[in-house]
Amino acid sequence: MPKEKYEPPNPRRAYKIMSAEEVASGKPSHWPELEINGIVKNLSPELWTLHHLTSLYLNGNNLSRIPPDISRLRNLMFLDLSSNKLRTLPAELGDMVNLRELLLNNNCLRVLPYELGRLFQLQTLGLKGNQLSSELMGLYSEPNGTSKLLLYMLDNLADPQSQPPQRQWIQFAAPDRTRPTAIFSVMCYNVLCDKYATRQIYGYCPSWALDWDYRRKGIMQEILQYGADIISLQEVETEQYYNFFLPELKQLGYDGVFTAKSRAKTMTEHERRFVDGCAIFFKVNKFSLVKEHIVEFNQVAMANAEGSEVMLNRVMTKDNIGIAAMLETKDGIFENSGPHCELPSARQLILVANVHIHWDPEYSDVKLIQTMMFMSELKTFIEESSHSFRPGAMTPDSNSIPLVFCGDLNSLPDSGVIEFLSQGAVDVNHADFKDIKYHSCLTNFSSNDHPSEFCHSFKLRRAYEGNIMSFTNYTYDFKGVIDYIFYSHQFMHPLGVLGPIDPRWFEETKLLGCPHIHVMSDHLALLTEFEMSFPMPGNNLIARR
Repeated sequence: MPKEKYEPPNPRRAYKIMSAEEVASGKPSHWPELEINGIVKNLSPELWTLHHLTSLYLNGNNLSRIPPDISRLRNLMFLDLSSNKLRTLPAELGDMVNLRELLLNNNCLRVLPYELGRLFQLQTLGLKGNQLSSELMGLYSEPNGTSKLLLYMLDNLADPQSQPPQRQWIQFAAPDRTRPTAIFSVMCYNVLCDKYATRQIYGYCPSWALDWDYRRKGIMQEILQYGADIISLQEVETEQYYNFFLPELKQLGYDGVFTAKSRAKTMTEHERRFVDGCAIFFKVNKFSLVKEHIVEFNQVAMANAEGSEVMLNRVMTKDNIGIAAMLETKDGIFENSGPHCELPSARQLILVANVHIHWDPEYSDVKLIQTMMFMSELKTFIEESSHSFRPGAMTPDSNSIPLVFCGDLNSLPDSGVIEFLSQGAVDVNHADFKDIKYHSCLTNFSSNDHPSEFCHSFKLRRAYEGNIMSFTNYTYDFKGVIDYIFYSHQFMHPLGVLGPIDPRWFEETKLLGCPHIHVMSDHLALLTEFEMSFPMPGNNLIARR
């Protein structure tokens, strides 16, 4: 019985011949589509060098095999191999992740490589007229059959990927053993909450590896592997904080504070369980909690709006939050001091801040304003804490307490957010404000001495300076540094940081993005070890025993 002739979509086949005038003028030809049709049995290897192709028609030939080199055509979005004599397909087809349509109708296929499951952007898969198993065709015949079949294949794809290599510790300096110093480590980690870990966003990840029960074990394993003294986590779901993170970490000597995004206040008790927020954990043998402070950016925006519609409509509508924990050191923090060092007779306050800034790249103005608001709130928190500890004392300097500032800032190193934090100021006309006139409602963030700038008074540096990390967020669509640890450089300095995963591993394993089988979040954890000296010059906030 003759095979049913398969006709690919005709609207794709639009050809335009260059005129003699265009040729004479030297106009370059542009042909992103190629059709090879006839009784072709073999294809020239030169075909696989045409990397510019976006559509390739090889249907209606006598091809019995397709070589693995077809995967070199990485820009292909449409591939028609219908009406040939193909019995097998190369596993390398799964590397062609830009494919939106793959037509394999009317061949002699009995099996499909499970690697096809990696084609997470594929919208149309043609399989009619083959001799595939009833199991595969049953899935394919269901509503949304293409996506169900691809998911099945991805979930059952054998894991050829090796574990990522151990991240190396990068040493900056050796501890000073001649005097008492507080040595402590800080982790910053966006754990990717379960609500956001969907197939729609991370279609390249097997569904079982997106499952929270699978990921949370790996997340906790990573947290415990490094054993940081202070742990700042973003995207922690409310229920997971109280039922997983806090109980697990309490057993290991930590306590913590947490707050969810502002939307939780408007939800039912059941709904708010799934709202994410920020958490700070600390080892109780080294720190005790003095006071915590929550910053709701929509509330701060409302308080500073001064009738500005753009402030109310653009900034106040984002319900991101930040949290700060005023900690007091304990003797356990000196466990790494030299054997002959006399421990100080005072305990030092340290402020740990954790924030998750709005994500959308189109809202660089909101990111910058949220960061400005957070720094202003931290300054006020320090001043209020100063008065509560030492009533009647002079107005304190915001730098009187060391600050460790962690966060997923959703901002690249060349952004206004990082300029503001690192340099202490940004121009009121900074490009990240997008020419939106915020100045009238942001006067609280500028100083009389520098009215053309928005300022903060903290003296901060990045723990991960330079190009130590090429990315802290690694997905198919985006790879870049958006997670940070800052510190008050007049009080402490980093002894070292945890280095990146070797980028060669990502290339060798053809990892499209994270999360994946061996990487539990789309973010990489940051880890820094600090040394803080005692006593601290100019510090008027030492809590006496």
